[in-house]
Amino acid sequence: MRKRARIIYNPTSGREQMERQVPYILDRMEQAGYETSAFMTRGEGDARDEARRASEDRFEAVIAVGGDGTIFEVINGIAEQEWRPKVGLIPAGTTNDFARALGLQGKEIGEVCDVFVRGRTQKIDIGKANGSYFINIAAGGKLTELTYDTPKGLKTALGQAAYFIKGFEKFWSLQPQMTTVEYDGKFLEEEITMFLVSNTNSVGGFEKLLPQAEYNDGYFDVMIVQKMTMFEFSQLLRQALRGRHLENPKIKYFKAKQLRIEAEEDMQLNLDGEYGGHLPTTFENLYQHIELFCP
Repeated sequence: MRKRARIIYNPTSGREQMERQVPYILDRMEQAGYETSAFMTRGEGDARDEARRASEDRFEAVIAVGGDGTIFEVINGIAEQEWRPKVGLIPAGTTNDFARALGLQGKEIGEVCDVFVRGRTQKIDIGKANGSYFINIAAGGKLTELTYDTPKGLKTALGQAAYFIKGFEKFWSLQPQMTTVEYDGKFLEEEITMFLVSNTNSVGGFEKLLPQAEYNDGYFDVMIVQKMTMFEFSQLLRQALRGRHLENPKIKYFKAKQLRIEAEEDMQLNLDGEYGGHLPTTFENLYQHIELFCP
């Protein structure tokens, strides 16, 4: 019996240009030896539900065509399944953070499909939080909410510039919160502006934000931004562009396999750019849980 692959694609990704590439992707997967079919998402949850069906039907591969939100849903569809297909990614979103970490961002679609044809895979970690799973980043703090607060139409029209517009609006309303963090037997209590729990070095288009992060080492890379003035925050952004931000005394950085974060007031959670509930939350690293096609 031939191997089977399911392409799950978001027709609004890539400024609505990716849909016309689906026949080409189907053909390349057939060349790779897969009996291949495609599924178009129409709304929230569709990619998750279809990935779950592909797992239940024991497909050998699932190819996610879209942005970070599409791969987030696909991972959530297969993470709890006994049979987990190999996952491929064709980046077509606004920031494509996980694809950037893999070295796929900016490649032509033919080069990306070559990865599937060659068939090289790696097992990678994923995170679990609030009953959901994330492959790249979990974050909290007002500034981290902009990825799901930014209208889809604005993202389609302007790309990553849409995030800068919404970020400027939120910048002036940043309010620190008293937060407690427990990790690997340690404890800290701080007034913080935001936190990042990352699986890769690519966050919000910044590839130097967590330069030591590896996606298959069993550890999260955690960065906590303490309370700071607007001037200090603007300095931090300039340092981040140069990769010097971890030297800032208002930054706490550490690695952890598991951690729990609580806030005195309401704080929302961002998982791979999607709304992920509220704190308190326990974050658990699932070591090499997913097998992924990699360059």
